[in-house]
Order: sequence, then structure tokens, then C-alpha cells
Amino acid sequence: MPNTVLQRLRDVLALEEKREWLADAIAGGFRSFQEIWEADAIKSGLDAAWVRQISERILHYESATRADRAKIARQILGMLDRPARPNPALRHLDQVGTEATNQPLDDDEDPMPTLPPPGPTPPVHRQRRQSTPSADILTASVEKISGIGPTTAQLLTKLGIETVEDLIWHLPSRHDDYSEVRTIADMLPGEQLSVVANLWKVEQRKIGFNRTMVQGIFNDGTGTLRATWWSPYKAKELTEGKTYRLMGKVGLYMGQKTLESPHLEPLRTKALTKGAILPIYPLTEGLKSSEKMSRFIQKAMDEALSAIIDPLPTSLRQRYDLADLKKALEQIHNPESIEALEAARKRLAFDEFFYIQLGVQQRRRELQQATAPALVHEPQLLATFRAALPFALTGAQERVLDEISRDLARTVPMSRLVQGDVGSGKTAVAAGAMLIAAANGAQSALLAPTQILAEQHYRGLSKLLGALTRPDGTPLRVELLTGRVGGSERENVLAGLADGTVDVVVGTTALIQEGVDFHNLAFVVVDEQHRFGVEQRAILRSKGAEGERTPVPHMLVMSATPIPRSLALTIYGDLDVSVIDELPPGRQPITTKRFKPEERERLYAFLGRQIASGRQAYIIYPLVEESDKLDVGAAVEEHTRLSKEIFPNLRLGLLHGRLAGSQKDEIMRAFANRDLDILVSTSVVEVGVDVPNATVMLIEDAERFGLAQLHQFRGRVGRGEHQSYCALISRATNENAVERLEALVETTDGFALAEKDLQLRGPGDFLGTRQSGLPDLRMAQLGDTATLALAQQAAQTLFAEDPNLLKYPLLRARVEKFWRGHGDIN
Repeated sequence: MPNTVLQRLRDVLALEEKREWLADAIAGGFRSFQEIWEADAIKSGLDAAWVRQISERILHYESATRADRAKIARQILGMLDRPARPNPALRHLDQVGTEATNQPLDDDEDPMPTLPPPGPTPPVHRQRRQSTPSADILTASVEKISGIGPTTAQLLTKLGIETVEDLIWHLPSRHDDYSEVRTIADMLPGEQLSVVANLWKVEQRKIGFNRTMVQGIFNDGTGTLRATWWSPYKAKELTEGKTYRLMGKVGLYMGQKTLESPHLEPLRTKALTKGAILPIYPLTEGLKSSEKMSRFIQKAMDEALSAIIDPLPTSLRQRYDLADLKKALEQIHNPESIEALEAARKRLAFDEFFYIQLGVQQRRRELQQATAPALVHEPQLLATFRAALPFALTGAQERVLDEISRDLARTVPMSRLVQGDVGSGKTAVAAGAMLIAAANGAQSALLAPTQILAEQHYRGLSKLLGALTRPDGTPLRVELLTGRVGGSERENVLAGLADGTVDVVVGTTALIQEGVDFHNLAFVVVDEQHRFGVEQRAILRSKGAEGERTPVPHMLVMSATPIPRSLALTIYGDLDVSVIDELPPGRQPITTKRFKPEERERLYAFLGRQIASGRQAYIIYPLVEESDKLDVGAAVEEHTRLSKEIFPNLRLGLLHGRLAGSQKDEIMRAFANRDLDILVSTSVVEVGVDVPNATVMLIEDAERFGLAQLHQFRGRVGRGEHQSYCALISRATNENAVERLEALVETTDGFALAEKDLQLRGPGDFLGTRQSGLPDLRMAQLGDTATLALAQQAAQTLFAEDPNLLKYPLLRARVEKFWRGHGDIN
């Protein structure tokens, strides 16, 4: 019987050879033949492990190339000619899998690798240095770590890593959880897991001009899977016949289970060599391997982790149930379990919140110790202001103006954040406060992030304040000071600021340069707060204080980006917060809809009709960073296509991040003056620029933007009397992206959208790349209100006890380092 079964297979392969490996020797196909032959062979008494090795080759024969079919046939015939003998690696065949050959194992390979039990598998942790090294190791160059030479060190500087301590503090951006261990038969597409299997075959081939695909066929006794990598070097790591642990996300291709670029490690001992929860690190061009980064960090911790001293007092750690810092760093880089990882995250997130709160407490204390001029006013003053306005203030504007006027009357410097949705009327409120300052013989300054926004504020304040007078009856003088203002005009403005004849000045960072002196600056307004760092705001505030006892100006910060309460408390913990949550009456709601790319032509037709009726439009293309060449290229290319093919008779402008500031201003000014019909732009289109005649906002690849940014884009239309529209073009199917876009369609409430955006994207994306007033949050999530509340409580308690942190020099140094580059907390 056994010989009959074997001969049947030999006959099939002989026929295939005659037919030049066309895989058509069996009418029902090789898959059906394989199932029948395997069952018959095992029933005949042949060694089951040996039969399954042959059966696996039969299974892959049909899908192989003709050349590979010949190789597979020769392998099978060679096995049929040799008697089956036990292979040590196959003793646990039903658990581990099959070997591709009967080659002997490596000397260091365990003949009986053990499949880990289901559930989390603790890693074997490295033995760290037991003796405490010199603290100098922390400040040593990364080149001190073996494997890091000058070239790699230069790459690491792009990530802010220069010292061994920097390397240890290069925290993972996320962790991939592969603690779930499955057999191949039980794997389901979409799952992220680990599997232990034998490598049956390695294939390598060129794809295109410069890409190489490496594939491995793995078997664990319950089935096979195909793993794919896109690096020729991967083939050198793979040895047929060895047992490996693979970690990745399961896919399905033509009915076969797959892993795309899985993490892989040889299984050489009965215990696994690495944890099943893998850290994934921020990388940079030239250093794109998270595994390599992990090796560098592990070596750095071997050398220097024991030199790190925990800056938090033991009593504080115990009170708030926080892990020791060394243990937290060990577990964040090399987690034993999900529970250990969460404890490490809690500790490191607590630290970030704690340091922020100590910093803002310090800033608030300094301001409370300073003095400001008391800017009092008679009730009739604001009544005159209201009467001069071309519109009535909303209830929200009246409430916020009242809050500001009460602050101005005190000698404690005001530090207030005014949040208001797009078009809520923040500038009118600021104008009322400027009038109060002028009535006290004091000056006001408004700092805007760009030239064109400064010009817009200048025009708006000139209209709002132009008809009003000082106490002596002379008209209020409003001036503009930017980099573009030069010659005698600039000299006149500077002289007016110095002698006090200029009441209000609007400008860009030109206001904080040397040579700009004020006679009596008492009120400062900063527009679009998150575009200015703490230091820039402090410089402007110092313009009103020359000596130690000189009063400092009151400060009002305006934000057009609605900010969730948790974020406001964290970032602006040194500020009081006011909200203008009511739009002026008569504003028409903007119609917002999602569209698929194939509906683009219909949108172009609609846009053309709007322009024919005298309106203007924006078309936005995504740009993640201003240096992102691909997206700039897309905008330029689309501008050309739209100009030539779609709207050849219209006037189209192009705005992107590569243009100089003066070019951007010129293009925006042309659009505002109706010299352009359509503005094709990347995300650099300025927040806050008023073009009342623009009624259509068309956003391509809308899923690439955050909700807050999409809401800002939408706010560029609907500024006038005409009905306005926002079209979101997206091919997104990702649940998170679809949810984000649907939220924008369903509501125009900026604060509701801000909360949703923070929930979906986190604080870094919410604030955007220009946010420079807050240190980076690497572990803390602002949705983690529990840890945030603990950190706030701890900071308030400790600060009340020791505001200068004199008892805790290590903690003080850590807080200062955390805030370095974001404004000194001293």
C-alpha cells in the first residue's frame, strides 16, 4: 500500500515533466490531489510528519512559476527516494510546524522549541548594569554607544538626540501589541498577533526598477502563510528550516493568509527573546528602522539607565501611586505586559502634566506679584463706543467686554484668553478695551502673525475707533507697523509711539524688535495665540516695563481656534478664559457636504456658476508640512490643470508654503480685491483673512486635515451677505476619517468640533505644527482627564509649599529643561 501511494505521486510528476511543468496533469487540480494523497499516505502507515512535508510542496506546486514547479518536483522526488527519518524540530509538529528539509539544526538551536501559551508572553529582560555609572555617561555623545558612528549620530540629531540621555528619553510614539499568540489555522484577517512557525521556503525577486520583494512560506502544522518584505537584506536573515516568531497584521491574498513586513525573530531557545509588545519609535530620513532604534536605546539603557535619578519626591510618588522613573523608562521601552506598559505611561504622562502645571503656576505667580496700571472708566465711555459701532454687540460680546473691563480696572496684570468661533466678533471686544486704555492716556498694541492679517486688523480698528476721541477731544490715532512700513512713514510711527501720540498700533513681530519704544504701553492684544511662543509674548509685554517697579501691561490673547476646556487649562493655565459663544445675527449657515472624487466635475460646474454670478472661491489641497514637496507639487500641478483645462476663462491664483511672505501677501491681497476669481491654495491659506465675496470652499483630500483646520477653512467663506458652501472631497473609508468629516457636515459649532478633534487626533495634531507655546507632549493625552487632574492637584500643593522648588533642586532642573525653548519659567 505505501509503495502504491508513492508511485502514484511519482507518476504524476513524471507526466508533469513531459508536459513541461504546466500543472495540468491532474484534471481536478493539484489542491484536490494533495488532500486525497495526504490522507491516503498517512492511512498507509507512512510517517505523518514526512508526508506533510511532501504535501506542503504539492499544495504550492500549482501556484508556483514553471521554473519553481520543476524545483519543487525535484525536491519531492528526492524525498521519495530517501527513507523518512525523524527530524528533532518536528517532534512537536502539531504545535510548531514542518521543516522544509532534513538538514541538521544549528548548534545553538534548541531541538524542541516550545510554542508559548495563549495570551501575553513576558519577555526575557536584559540584565542592566547593576553598579551606578558616573552621571557623565548621561551627557556623553551618542557615539559612546556601540553601533553608533558619526553618520548615525548626525541622523539622530534630526530627532533631537545628541546625548546618551536623549536616546533613553526618545520615547515610543506607539506600541504594537502582539501578545496574542495564534496558530495559522486560527488567524483571522485584520488581527494583529504573533505566530510561531517553520520557514519552508524563501523567494526573492525584483519588482520594477529598484524594488526587491522577499517572501517566506511558513508552516506551523495547522496551515501555511506567506510573509512579504520589501528589502533585499531580509533574505540574509532567513534560513529555510528554522523556526521563527512572526509578529504582524494578518492579511488575505487569493485565499492565502499573509503577513506584510512582519517583525521576525529566530526562536532559538525555549523562551522568547523579545517581548510581544513592541515599541514603535519616531524616525527620520536615513534612519527608518524602528528595530534599529530600539537596539540603540536598549544599549543606552544598559550603559546609563541606572545613572538616572528620579526627580519626584518619594512621598509624592506614593501619594499618587506612580512608578519609579527607572522602572517606567524600562517598561515604556521594553514592556513586560499591557498592565506594566500602562503604569509606565501613567508615570511619564503625569510628569509632563506636572511640569506644565508647575511652569504655568510660576508664570501666574510672577504676574500676580507684578503691578499693572489700573485702567478705570466711566460707564458713559462704553455707551459712546456702542453707539459708534455700525452693529449691535451680541450678548456674548457684552459679557466678555465686561469681564475684560473689570480686569483692566485692577492693578494685577490681566492675562485673559478670549476664545471665539470664526466671525464671533473678538476684534470689536478688543477695540472696546483699547478705548478704555486710551481714555486713561495709555497706549495699546495688537500683535498679528502675518502682514496681511495685521493690515486687516488695522483697517478694522481704524473703522471701529476712528470716530472716537481722547479725553482732550482729539481723534484717536491708530497706526500700522510691519516690516513693509519704512522710510519717513516708519519714523513717524516710531516717534508717535515714543511720545504717546499714537494710541493704538497694529503690527507683526516688527513690534517686538529693538528700537520700538512706547511712551505708556498698558494693553497688549495677541491674535492667534498659538503662533507665538511664550518668549515673544513676554518681549512685547516688557515693552511697557522698563524698570523693576514699572507697571507691566495687561494682556489679552485672542484665538479663532476654539479650544477644548482640558486643553485650555493645560496650555493656558496661567490665563483666565472667556468665551464668545454667540455669532452676530443675520449670519447664514454654511452648507457643508461630502463628495466622492468622481463627483468633482459636478462641483466644478457649480463653482463656475457661482463665479458667473459675481462670487469667488477657494480650492484647497492638503499640505502636512510646508516643506512637503509632494503636496506643493500637487497644488502647482492642479493650478496649471485648472487654469488650462477647467477654468480657462477665469483668473486663478496660487498660494503655497514655498512662496516668500511678500508673495503670499500679494496673492491674498489680489484675491481680497477681487482681482482673482479662484484661489488654489495649500493649507497655508491664512486664518482670519476676510474676503466677504468668497462663497465656495472646495477642499480636496479633506480627510488629511484635522477638524479644527477644516472648520477654519470653512470659516473663510460665509463672511458676507451671500449663501456660502463648503465641499469636502474625500475617498476616505477609514472609520476615524469618515467620522471626522461627518462631524463637520453635521455641525457648525466650533467648540463641539474642537472637542471631537481632540478626541480623534490628540493635542499635537489639534494645535498644528506652528504651536510653539507648549512643550511637546509625548506620553500625555489631554483626554486623560484623570491623570491631568492628579498632576494639577499635585502641582498646586507642591507650589503652595515651595514655589521656587528650593527643596527639590532635581525637580526644578527637570522642569526648567522641560520648558527650555518655550519660555523661561523663572
